[in-house]
Amino acid sequence: MDRRVVITGVGVVSCVGNDVATFWESLVEGRSGIAPITHFDASEYRTQIAGEVKGFDIDKYLPMKEARRLDPVCQFAVGAADEAMAMAGLTHDLAGVDPERVGVVVGSGIGGITTFEAQCRVLHERGPSKVSPLLIPMMIIDMVSGCLSMRYGAKGPNMGIVTACATATHSLGESYWMLKRGDADIMISGGAEAAITPIGCAGFCSMKAMSQRNSEPTRASRPFDAERDGFVMAEGSGVLILEELEHAKRRGANILAEILGYGATADAYHITSPAPGGTGGAAAIKNALRHGGIPVEKLGYINAHGTSTDLNDKFETQAFKLALGGSVGAVAISSTKGATGHALGAAGALETIACVKALQTGIIPPTINYENPDPECDLDYTPNTARELPIKTALNTNLGFGGHNAAILLGKFE
Repeated sequence: MDRRVVITGVGVVSCVGNDVATFWESLVEGRSGIAPITHFDASEYRTQIAGEVKGFDIDKYLPMKEARRLDPVCQFAVGAADEAMAMAGLTHDLAGVDPERVGVVVGSGIGGITTFEAQCRVLHERGPSKVSPLLIPMMIIDMVSGCLSMRYGAKGPNMGIVTACATATHSLGESYWMLKRGDADIMISGGAEAAITPIGCAGFCSMKAMSQRNSEPTRASRPFDAERDGFVMAEGSGVLILEELEHAKRRGANILAEILGYGATADAYHITSPAPGGTGGAAAIKNALRHGGIPVEKLGYINAHGTSTDLNDKFETQAFKLALGGSVGAVAISSTKGATGHALGAAGALETIACVKALQTGIIPPTINYENPDPECDLDYTPNTARELPIKTALNTNLGFGGHNAAILLGKFE
């Protein structure tokens, strides 16, 4: 368990860029990826805006016949994973490494809902005999990890974690433990989501959980702002290559950051609301810091879950105060969901990649659209403008429906 775990590659498909460089530039410059929905006619919906992936061409990665057998959630994962693999110096056939020591844990909060919805229409319009034989394999969440393992020939641990909006951070954390205990030498890990569909949006609209600032899409996602009115759904994928340190060094891999700790807890409170007081989130943060041996006063940056919903932002603020005590005011915090919206099961991976870039560049990405201070959200949220701040540690936090809490702690590699 004394094996150190490092990050050697990262990849992104998102509404603010389909590669890491564009994604990071957008976050630092405060460019929003939120716009009117184009995937379907949303004119009758309360919320008509989302963070859709733009300009993603699956033909760059897969032959048409193979791509058609994958739901968009898997297609996004392929795009992100290919970038991460290339950055890590890993070939598609895993040349030079033992494929039985390479695992995949890439989860999704909702999975292949595009396929499910389309085949439900086929069932009702044309009957059961016309439903695609690929319906089940295209819609099940574990197929995200399954298709990546087949793409690269990775024969190590393979599973699909599902914990709603905490999915990707749990995937990274469990991959971290697999490497720590010697189950693998390399883990391809993260999250993917493609749920901007008629039924997906209708469900969240009926919950009244999403912003209705339809006339101002780029200003709709406003984490911690007093006038926030809900989250904005997004899609995409974030994939990271996690690797045991000595294995990475033997390969001559470029090390981007180190994973120092991980915490996972449950609120045991409510199906959608975080627990008042932030007790569950605080416990996950404390566990991550404890595993990493990092005192609270040494924490440099937190990429917050910061969904732009009333209860999340308030209770998450309470969690930070509970976990960090008197040191909380010295920590730079931001929610990049102001720019990206909420990519659900992919969010934690995208935001962990933002932490990697913050460690590398010494730049804290801003919380955009923070215009009206909320007395219940009164911490340093890096409002609107990026800040230069050399940091050695960064924490990503995510909370999921069902009371799932996850926190992952990164360090600048030394």
